[in-house]
Amino acid sequence: PALAQNAAAPAYRAAVADTLRPADEVARDPLRHPAEMLAFAQVKPGQRIADIRPGAGYFSRLFSRVVGEGGHVYAFVPNRTAERENPRADALVAAYPNVSRVNGDLDAMSFDQPLDLVFMSQEYHDFHIPRFGVDVAKMNADIFKALKPGGLYVVIDHQAAPGAANTVVESLHRIEGAQLRKEVEAAGFVFDGESTAVANSADDHSLNVFDEAIRGKTDQFVYRFRKPN
Repeated sequence: PALAQNAAAPAYRAAVADTLRPADEVARDPLRHPAEMLAFAQVKPGQRIADIRPGAGYFSRLFSRVVGEGGHVYAFVPNRTAERENPRADALVAAYPNVSRVNGDLDAMSFDQPLDLVFMSQEYHDFHIPRFGVDVAKMNADIFKALKPGGLYVVIDHQAAPGAANTVVESLHRIEGAQLRKEVEAAGFVFDGESTAVANSADDHSLNVFDEAIRGKTDQFVYRFRKPN
């Protein structure tokens, strides 16, 4: 993988340099480490990737550029938040020909082709909040089913204090990495590595992630899981 990542590095740099990227997203690059995330997720030309609840498309844009004409990016927008979030996904579709919007329930996800990568950034904790109405175990099982054998599931989220598990998902918008790992592995995934690119030891995990004292600088974990061949 290291050799493959080195070979792909120019493609990652080109994706980060994409002039269609909005200025406010580019401004967040020093904190979000996009090229490192692309390398960690092992994104390659020709892949099919689902970006779950992509928001304004920070990562979808990058994926689109790397996978190229032979690949595809599915911007998955949950039915429950579609009215608010579809317009942003549609703007991505208009700008990038290899991106399409998919709507559905998070615990009933399906795609028209097997996927190489399912990617989720700062969203997983939300799906434990009751108002989202998501069966998280079923969601992880559906993601497992949607991936090709050997396919990857990469999750970025805000770290909670040791022992917090999933008890502060609504109050602080955090989840303990160990809890997330346990849940994803229960669906059949194998833990395949972690990145510390967006870790921050100065975050004591006590503040809501939207608190101005920590916003944009939270301690985050990045886990990669693999569907066995």
